[in-house]
Parts: sequence; C-alpha cells; structure tokens
Amino acid sequence: MQFYSKIPRLIRWIISVMISFLVVMSVLRLLFYFQFNPPKKAFSGGTFLMGLRFDLKSICILALSIFLLCSIPWINPFKKMYAKRIWNILLTVVFAILIIFYAADHYYYDYLHQRLNANILSYTEDAGISATMAWQSYPIISFLIGFIVLVFVAAIFFRKRLAKYVQEDAAVVKRAWLYKLVFFLLLGLGIFGKIGQFPLRWSDAFTLSDDFKANLALNPFESFVSTLKFSDLQIDVKKVRRHYPFMSAYMGVQQPDSNKLNYKRYYSFNDSLVNKPNVVLVICESFSMYKSSMSGNPLNTTPYFNQLCKNGIFFDRCFTPAYGTARGVWATITGLPDVLGSSKQTASRNPAAVDQRVIINDFKGYDKFYFLGGDPTWANIQGLLKNNIEGLRIYSQDDFKAKKIDVWGISDKNLFLEANKTLAEKKMPFFAIIQTADNHRPYTIPSEDQAVFKKVSFPKDSIKKYGFESEEEMNAFRYTDFSYQQFIEAAKKEKYFDNTIFIFVGDHGINGNADNIYPKSWTNQRLTGEHVPLLFYAPKLIQPKWVNSICSQIDIFPTIATMLRIPYTNNALGRNIIDTVAATNKCAFVMDHDLKTIGVVTDQYCFQTNLQSGKQIFVSVLNNEPIQPSAETDSMKNYLSELTSAYYETAKYLILNNKKN
Repeated sequence: MQFYSKIPRLIRWIISVMISFLVVMSVLRLLFYFQFNPPKKAFSGGTFLMGLRFDLKSICILALSIFLLCSIPWINPFKKMYAKRIWNILLTVVFAILIIFYAADHYYYDYLHQRLNANILSYTEDAGISATMAWQSYPIISFLIGFIVLVFVAAIFFRKRLAKYVQEDAAVVKRAWLYKLVFFLLLGLGIFGKIGQFPLRWSDAFTLSDDFKANLALNPFESFVSTLKFSDLQIDVKKVRRHYPFMSAYMGVQQPDSNKLNYKRYYSFNDSLVNKPNVVLVICESFSMYKSSMSGNPLNTTPYFNQLCKNGIFFDRCFTPAYGTARGVWATITGLPDVLGSSKQTASRNPAAVDQRVIINDFKGYDKFYFLGGDPTWANIQGLLKNNIEGLRIYSQDDFKAKKIDVWGISDKNLFLEANKTLAEKKMPFFAIIQTADNHRPYTIPSEDQAVFKKVSFPKDSIKKYGFESEEEMNAFRYTDFSYQQFIEAAKKEKYFDNTIFIFVGDHGINGNADNIYPKSWTNQRLTGEHVPLLFYAPKLIQPKWVNSICSQIDIFPTIATMLRIPYTNNALGRNIIDTVAATNKCAFVMDHDLKTIGVVTDQYCFQTNLQSGKQIFVSVLNNEPIQPSAETDSMKNYLSELTSAYYETAKYLILNNKKN
C-alpha cells in the first residue's frame, strides 16, 4: 500500500475507474453465463480468463483515452476544478453506453444465438419493424427503469471516487515521468492483449473449440467493432478462371468456355405434361430440422408435417447456404448462395446484385404470386422479387382481410387461408410462393386459435435438451405445424389441389445444441443453423420417398422445373436433385458470415475453412468418431477443400454476373 500511495493521483484514479468497469463487465458476463449456459455444460475458468482479457482490452482503451486527455492541463481534474464536472459527465455517459451495449448484446444473443455484431446495423434499415418487434418481445419499460437507476448510481459513484483523489494532498512524486511511462506501456500491453506477433482478436475466442464458450468469452464491444471491419469481398477473376474447369465439370456445363466463363446449362425434355401442375412453394420461417418430429425429436413438435413427409418426397439432409431469412429467400429464388454480403449486409441489399436471371421465368404460361403476411419491403426482398420475376403479383398485409397480430403482420394460419382462397379463384396453372413468419419472436399465438390449438408443457430441462429455449418458442414451433395442417386441409377441398405440387422448405435453421439428436459435428460446426426440412408433396402426382442424401436450398427450382418437364436455362449453382445421374458427388455449400467460415457438407463429411485464419476442419456427420488419416480420407479432404474454394469464388462471381438476358 505504501508503494501504491506513491503513484501519482491521476494514475490511481484511472486505475480505480478501470477496476470499477472491470467488475461491472465481469458481473455482466456471469449473468450471461447463468442465462444462456447449455444444460450440463461445466463452468470453464479458461473461458472467463479469456473473457477477462477481452474486457481488459476494452478498458485499457478507455483508460488510455482518459490518460492522454488528462495530459491537456485544462481538462485535467487535478489541475482545473471545472474539469471534475466534465469527467463526472463523461464517465457517466461511457457507463450508460456500456449498459446499452450489453443490453443489446443480451437480447441479440437471446434472439439469434450470436454476440452483438455489426449485423445489427442492418435492422436500422427496417427500423420500424425492428423497434416494434423489440417492444412486443422484450420488457422495454423495465429495462428503461433499471437503466435510469444504474446510471444514476454510477454518476454518484464516479463523482465520489474522483472527489476522493482530488482531495488528497498533492504530494511531490519522484520520477513521476517513469510511473507515467510504465502505466502507458502497461495500457498498451493490455490493448495488444497477449504476448506474441499478433494482438488479441475476436477469433481467439474460437480457439476454445466450443461455440458457447467462444461467445461467452467475447464482449459486445470486441465483437461489434471487429465485425465492422468485414466488408463485401472482392471478386478475384483469376481465381474464378483457375477453378473454372473444376466447377464447369462439377455443374455439367454443356459448352464450357473459360474465356467467357460460361456456366449456362440448357435442359429440355422429350416428353411433356399435358395438364401442367400448379406449384405452391412455402418458405418456412426458422424451420429447423433438429427441432422437428422428422428428426426423431421426442417432443414431437410437428406430427402433421411428419405425416405429410411420409406421403411425399422428403429430403432429411437439406441445407440452406447461410443463416438468415433474407439469405434464405435469396438462395431459393436465385439458386446462388449469398456469399457477397458482409456480416451486416445481404446480397439482396446490394444494388449491384439486384439484377438476377431466375428459373421461375422459364415457367411460361404460369401466373406467379408471392404471399407474405407482413411488409414486403424489408431487406429489399420486394425489389429482388419484382425486379426479376416477370408478371409477379405480391400479396402482403394490406391486401388481406385478416388483421395484423404483431410486427410480422397477419398470422401464418390466416396467411395460408387467405392464400388458399385467392388461389382457388385464379386460373391455372399458377406458381405461388408463400413466406411464413410466426415461428419468430414475439412467438404470438392468436387468441382466435387458442381454443383449437392447445399449448403443451414439458419440464424445462427437457425443452432445452431437445433444442428449445423456452415453452413459448416450442409452442410457436408447434403452431407452425398447426398452420400447415389448416392450409393443406383447406386446400384439399379446392379443385386445384389434385394437380398441385406443394414444396415446403425452411428459410434457415436455428443455431443450437442438437447433440441429443445428431452427432456432435452438427452442433460444433453450427450446421443446425442451416439444416432444414425439404418436402415435395402431391399425393396424386408423385410417389412417396424418404431421401437421405445431401441437397441444398438452391436446388429447389431446377428440381421443380425437371419434375414439371419444363425446358429451362440454369446459370446458377443449383442442380436437379431428383436426377439419379447426378446422385454422386452431391454436396451442400454452407457459409457462416459471423465466423467467416465456408465449407461443404456431403453424405459423410463436413469440411470447413476459415477465411481469415485459414484453419481447416474435416469431421464426420455420421458419428462422433475422429476421421482416421488414410489415402482415401486424405484424398476426400483435398477434394472437398478444392470444391469449397471453387464454389465460393464461383458464387461470388455469379452473384454479379447472373444477369437477365
């Protein structure tokens, strides 16, 4: 203590500020741990130590800023009395910002299972919808009251701490310059974060080899600022050309041309269907496979849809290329993975990517409809649809008789019933897309349905064990099954039903722990966020079949065109998954925009590579056994590595070079 008292008052005051912020951030990390820790996951001291380093990095940046500003005499509280007021206000503002960041981070993780990142800025583009959803989903009033109390207490605390040091006798400190130099260097070391060539980065958290531990270690300042630096990737045409022979062969390009980078494939059929079937494609909000009955989940959340799957062609290994509704709609419609958008943007918001050639335009003679229960302007989806689908008619919340129930518009049940009524009155053939939204916060179940749809309860540990965070989420998932039932049973009464192919696909999955359903790689490699059901259902037109091979969301339109024997041109990356000739080498490309990983999933393996670190992961998707090195597995790893790179570079190129004729 005697040594500490010899340190200049300014440095001791800054250290006290640092300690106070460190305590608050540590308490908030503990709260995060107790709120979100998966069942039976042990406490990890190493994770909290890593988190402490990230907190110290942020705090040292704050401390260095205070230290440098106080080198200016007129703003030094130990030299100018009015400067005390300035610092009392500034520190209170900084504390308020910290609480806002952590609150946003808490609810962001609760919503998406991701720490706060720059992707949150995309919600400002649909600020009205985002604000309304937050109001309907979270206790905003309680937060504001708590926020005001905390900030008031912090203001008193900072005022008293500074007053304590200012009132001390200003003793002459020998070699004060040395103390200041050492303090400056220590702050620099804290900001750098570790001993080594490179500073502490957000990616270091993921060396913990556990998704939750990595998220627990990060703090919202680190994750947010780091993701701000990740912008749209640039196209490297040299790489595209280098991969062209591989990709053109993989895709079955009939007239390969590496100079023109031709990816077009033309498909025609000797036979044709006299009575053209209708098509109804349902893009299902957050329809995560491991949460459904089709995965064998004991909670049996989707019994009706499970029965539909037994009477149609069902693919239980379908993947979306990336997480997020906008990316899911993009991939389904365009046949291209959304790899160009950064962590805070999507391809649909990129003006340079709006012009796309889409297979649906090859459905000549079809009337085309898009049904959405809410506002179609979010993420520029309306622009994507209207700009590229010829003659499309969009029906949204203002076109329906049903009333809005929450921020997402009318209920899914009413959306289905309104769409069914509209389609029953239309001339045929038609191609209709229905996009659902209820399986989403605030998990609203309309009062009008609660007499028929019965909520169920399970023990909390069982709910979490089998993939759900709460009873509300689980019952909202069940309500989607109820809505599908209402739709199909209503459609069966209409003339169009017997000659209609219904396709159901998830827009994306939900990242979560599926260890009780699938091998650990599905959770560890975050495949749960991209694994979705895919069903082709038409009892009078197709024979039932349960398919276990890998496929992708981008394969849907080529497959529909082939089933309907409609000639089409494909310039994107999707393939017909019904074709037995293309049964070999099937894979699904996946990208995690937050972790910056790209990869492919096959019937046996998952291969991933990190775009920043270059780290590669090669694991089994069939069991928990490590892959043993051999000539065969090494060859497969090398093949999947090349396929991943080729797919990624080609997708980047095609997003900006898949324009309509």
